[in-house]
Amino acid sequence: MTTETELTRRIEQIKTKLVKLGDLRTGTLSEQYNTCRTPGCRCKADPPQRHGPYHQLSYTRNGRHRTENVHPEDLDTVRSQLANYAKLRDLIDEWIDTAIELDRLRRGHKRSTPRQRASD
Repeated sequence: MTTETELTRRIEQIKTKLVKLGDLRTGTLSEQYNTCRTPGCRCKADPPQRHGPYHQLSYTRNGRHRTENVHPEDLDTVRSQLANYAKLRDLIDEWIDTAIELDRLRRGHKRSTPRQRASD
């Protein structure tokens, strides 16, 4: 059985990991290939060789959806930010789950004591 001390220690470890996270970025990174309007271009050949890849980051923040182009030299940075955001979400979920378990343990201890009757 997990003790209150162990759960409290686990929460403190989660907080430490949160502080160490680097830059964060929410969204989805995708590769796009395009065709142009230039007659005789390779993207119109048979078989077509579309232009790209172009990388786009799509996200919704404060109720607004946005799509941004990501330059090839920034891909590693953006991928790292997205990974950190995923770690953030996982750590928050772990913190909440642990806090619920801790609360149940604490309230269970209170319930295990005999209740006094109003008529006593």
